[in-house]
Amino acid sequence: MPTAHPSGWAHADGALRGPHWLREPSDPDALVPLLWSRTATKSDGVLSVGGVPLPELVREHGSPAYVLDEADFRSRAGAFRDAFADYDVYYAGKAFLCTTVARWLAEEGLSLDVCSGGELAVAERAGFPMGRVGFHGNNKTLGELERAVELGVGRVIVDSFHEIGRLADVATELGRTVGVMVRVTAGVEAHTHEYIATAHEDQKFGFSIASGDALEAVRRVHEAQGLRLLGLHSHIGSQIFDTSGFEVAARRVLALHARVIEEVGVEMPEMDLGGGFGIAYTTQDDPSDPAQLATEITKIVEHECRALDIALPRLSIEPGRAIAGPSMCTVYEVGTVKEVALDGGLVRTYVSVDGGMSDNIRTALYDADYSATIASRPSGGPPTLSRVVGKHCEAGDIVVKDEFLPADVRPGDLVAVPGTGAYCRSMASNYNHALRPPVIGVRDGKTFTVLRRETVADLLATDVGVL
Repeated sequence: MPTAHPSGWAHADGALRGPHWLREPSDPDALVPLLWSRTATKSDGVLSVGGVPLPELVREHGSPAYVLDEADFRSRAGAFRDAFADYDVYYAGKAFLCTTVARWLAEEGLSLDVCSGGELAVAERAGFPMGRVGFHGNNKTLGELERAVELGVGRVIVDSFHEIGRLADVATELGRTVGVMVRVTAGVEAHTHEYIATAHEDQKFGFSIASGDALEAVRRVHEAQGLRLLGLHSHIGSQIFDTSGFEVAARRVLALHARVIEEVGVEMPEMDLGGGFGIAYTTQDDPSDPAQLATEITKIVEHECRALDIALPRLSIEPGRAIAGPSMCTVYEVGTVKEVALDGGLVRTYVSVDGGMSDNIRTALYDADYSATIASRPSGGPPTLSRVVGKHCEAGDIVVKDEFLPADVRPGDLVAVPGTGAYCRSMASNYNHALRPPVIGVRDGKTFTVLRRETVADLLATDVGVL
């Protein structure tokens, strides 16, 4: 029997096995399609995206760099738009947002969900149609609410009784009527990391259905001057791979919808089921495509509406990760390679790259898994179970916990990590005074800068302690 190790590996008869999703690759040029953007190819060891070989991209733009595949992003946005043709599709801007992306979304006919004044400012700068903007957030400031109302955002998703009163005051003062959705918590335990599960009771978002707060919030919005009640909003979490959680949430939210009709005497025209649709970070992930999601979610809602004998409200969803995530990869340069002996005769190869937790905090924050490949050359070295780590002064600065890389990986090699389009650049930091990498767009064999690389001057611009 194999001897288990804390790392999750097993050692028996000289064989080394990693976590259950890892398999030694038989073809070093093979890419798993689910993990990469649709234009990614690998030939003779060199990875290309959008027709651009990554070594050429790095020579022009440096490393590390986020590589954004425009064709893939637009294709995924269009797939949700078409699959959910009878819905309003709000792209969740928190996943990744910049003026270029906002313009692409507008051109592809999607709406946009923002959750801060900064994200709203990006939408404004991009000329995004404000009637197609929804404004989220559990603690919007008075200034943010005023700006949202001034700009004429299509809907504000309220999250507390304080906010209802605050928003009503702003709308009245400005002489506007604001569309409002009430965010509710349906008491659903989503099968995901606790930090990204958002529909259970003990967390900061929304009004509880079970406690009666959600119904009271609906009453207050309905009665408030300057507010127009649009409907209920529910979000069960992120990185969700099946619709069972949506089924439970929809049943409870629609039951409240029916109760509002009966007790408040108003039939709300809309309902938002949120997003959180998962993507593949490793070969163990099996996400649903938009068409499958649309079929299953629509069937759930229609069934519940029939059972309650109520009309089907106008539905909306909020994909973010499912559009942006696979559309981007990150390319790094290897700086050092180190073999570390472990108990039981095991050896782990540490491959240090020129980025890390400042450009991808998700591994440290959520214990997230990623994949990686050598992107700059062919290799005849046997596959070796490796760990890709960053350059920061933290033991937890890990980019990819376990991946097979060739045994001859060496300084100067390029390593590419797929699936970094969501919550990597948007959560990037200047930890250790690192400079945030650029986002480089690729299309038809050409590159273009979406977000430029930060400079030392940028880093010091806000440091006014010494003049």
